[in-house]
Amino acid sequence: MKIEGEGKLLRIFLGELDKFEGKPLYEVIVRKARELKLAGATVFRGVEGFGAKSVIHKAKFLELSEDLPIVIEIVDSEKKITEVIPIFDELISKTNCGVLITIEKAEVIKYTAGK
Repeated sequence: MKIEGEGKLLRIFLGELDKFEGKPLYEVIVRKARELKLAGATVFRGVEGFGAKSVIHKAKFLELSEDLPIVIEIVDSEKKITEVIPIFDELISKTNCGVLITIEKAEVIKYTAGK
């Protein structure tokens, strides 16, 4: 089955070492998105980037890299994305992390099994 329509893309930019109550913040956000029954969430680990403090974080050849850039992408309806922003805001505000959230329009084409 194919579902098409307009939705919203929520992107959350953070660092790999950002924590919420001792757990990786990106894991907490993904689990919260699942609990809230959002359509899905994907975490991307960057190879290089910088944030609010302008510190370059990058993967180095033959070294274990820590605190690489992380991007979480969540796509769902405008209504659902609007509803979760205050929930994510409350969660993130309890951390001492530099986080950036962007929202943009997304044309959604979703293929599902079945009729």
